[in-house]
Amino acid sequence: MTTSASTATTTTASADAAGSPGMGAGAPLPVGGAAPVAGGSVTAASASGAALSMAGRGGDTPAAEGHQYAPQWLELRESADAVARAADLLDPLRIRLANLPRRATGLVVHDLGCGTGSMGRWLAPRLDGAQQWVLHDQDPALLRLAIERAPRAGADGSPVTVTTRRGDIGRLTAEDLAGASLVTASALLDVLTREEIEALAGACADAGVPALLTLSVVGRADLVPAHPMDQEIAEAFNAHQRASELLGPDAITVACEAFAQRGATVRVHPSPWQLDDRHIALTEEWLRGWVGAACEQRPELTERAEAYLRDRLAACAAGELRVTLHHSDLLALPRPTGGTS
Repeated sequence: MTTSASTATTTTASADAAGSPGMGAGAPLPVGGAAPVAGGSVTAASASGAALSMAGRGGDTPAAEGHQYAPQWLELRESADAVARAADLLDPLRIRLANLPRRATGLVVHDLGCGTGSMGRWLAPRLDGAQQWVLHDQDPALLRLAIERAPRAGADGSPVTVTTRRGDIGRLTAEDLAGASLVTASALLDVLTREEIEALAGACADAGVPALLTLSVVGRADLVPAHPMDQEIAEAFNAHQRASELLGPDAITVACEAFAQRGATVRVHPSPWQLDDRHIALTEEWLRGWVGAACEQRPELTERAEAYLRDRLAACAAGELRVTLHHSDLLALPRPTGGTS
């Protein structure tokens, strides 16, 4: 898995050019698809390939062939993501960006595993100055959506333009980030391996680029009212997320260590989803995938999990279920170089 600026397919488009065809790069996500759990039923067979992550994999909505994440799932979660992200990390980020040597020519922001571009829609309007966003994803269809929906202006009305790269980000290098002002990602770290996170931290450190990495799962889901199976499902789900050397809920700790070891100042802030009767569709989708992945990991849970899922979906539909899905956001500021502070 390698990515380099010389091999990535690149298309540039203005945010005003809605509908322009875009190609881009993305995270190496080895699972794609959702747990087809219809009518509150889940089986080990139906859960095969179910890899819903609180960070970003779809639940009941199957991804189209060649897609790793269903666009419907990414769209469904976008408003919850926007509310959850840790705005407290933006002030120290703005201070660093304001002192970059290249500030006069605008910001260059690399968004890794961008999906439909929700991170740009959230962050670009919160940053001053002209911005060029480089959107990385493996899925060309998602990149087309990201181009169509790209923000047009920063916080002060300065223009935002978009460039996309299609390729693998598993082994990003400093050369790939040449000229970058910032690296961002949303719901990415927990679907990476230790090697990939080490490579990301090394690339950012070598290039002297700050990183804002949001919505990494931490392995906790609090459901109210409680159910005797909650913890059992959560533990099985977390084990599923660690499959194939992926870090799952361990990713945020590994990332903090990786950036800190390379001299970065690291700040972490909680960014939980708070789901209630205003988020019934999202909660239902998450529940199906959460339970489906748990049953794939531990098939012996399947019979009891079917009853559990029916109960939880009924409570959700009645507006009686509250779910807190815990995530963390990470801001890594490398050692100041070349006049940054």
